Amino acid sequence: MPERPQALFAMTAANLPHVFPPEVLARLRKAVDIDPDLVAEDFTAPGVREALARTEILVTGWGCPRIDTAVLDAAPALRAVLHSAGSVKGFATPELFSRGIAVSSAADVNAGPVAEYTLAMILLAGKDVFVARETLRGSRAHPGWGIVPGIGNHGRRVGVVGASRIGRRVLELLRPFDLRPALTDPYVSTARAAELGVPLLDLDDLLRSSDIVTIHAPETPQTHHLIGRRELSLMPDGAVLINTARGGLVDHDALVGELRTGRLSAILDVTDPEPLPADSPLHDLPNVFITPHLAGSQGNELSRLGTAVAEEAERLVAGGGVRFPVEAAALEHGA
Repeated sequence: MPERPQALFAMTAANLPHVFPPEVLARLRKAVDIDPDLVAEDFTAPGVREALARTEILVTGWGCPRIDTAVLDAAPALRAVLHSAGSVKGFATPELFSRGIAVSSAADVNAGPVAEYTLAMILLAGKDVFVARETLRGSRAHPGWGIVPGIGNHGRRVGVVGASRIGRRVLELLRPFDLRPALTDPYVSTARAAELGVPLLDLDDLLRSSDIVTIHAPETPQTHHLIGRRELSLMPDGAVLINTARGGLVDHDALVGELRTGRLSAILDVTDPEPLPADSPLHDLPNVFITPHLAGSQGNELSRLGTAVAEEAERLVAGGGVRFPVEAAALEHGA
């Protein structure tokens, strides 16, 4: 690949200055010839089609249009797609991979904030912080000093569903704490789980034995409603379900039914649908804590995604391969 190859941004233009602030953009532009004022939100837009003909590297992000055969035919020099976010499923096509184009993703970088959010929620859930807050807000009366039975993080079983990048990072972050993590993942062997330092359980056993269950699996046709009425019924009284993955992994009708009994609690950063309708009962249940899909990179964390892309571009220009490749086969059961 020649020095300073031609590159093109393909993403929601409004996001570009957040992911590529001045110092990160300057670093990227040292490696590639890219115009921050030309951003492809539509590959058929004026100026974009002409730029595609010269483009060797696409720098993609949230809002990237689908890279289909017509787009690839219009970009005969394209050699790499560097994605400044997590999943490429929204725009990547089989044709992209079949043409031998290198695809890279900042999913490893984005895993950090999600895992940190998850760790925080696990520790707070163990103290029953969210339900206690709702109770105090409703009563406006301090319950008095004394021992509160049934809460605490000593020896709690934390069930991790999915050894994804984020799932593995959560397991790493849990190590310093006096918790008992376990894992379920059909693609992980007992030996691999041992390397991760956790027991491997099937989903039912993990649900039955966990005080807190945190979901880090991809949503595929096989995992849609992975946690349904039957699975929720297996969770012990007082258990907490955390979902930072995809809303469709959980059957929300079944979840609402369980939550209304007061038997379980939930922490949801993702929902189905997303965003939730204003009349969703989840908004009003006291044992649900909902955040608006903010576990992933936000604010000052976004520049790390742009930095990851700049580093990948530097590797390509130096004649190397990408550090964080995305393989077509992995998309079949990955995010």
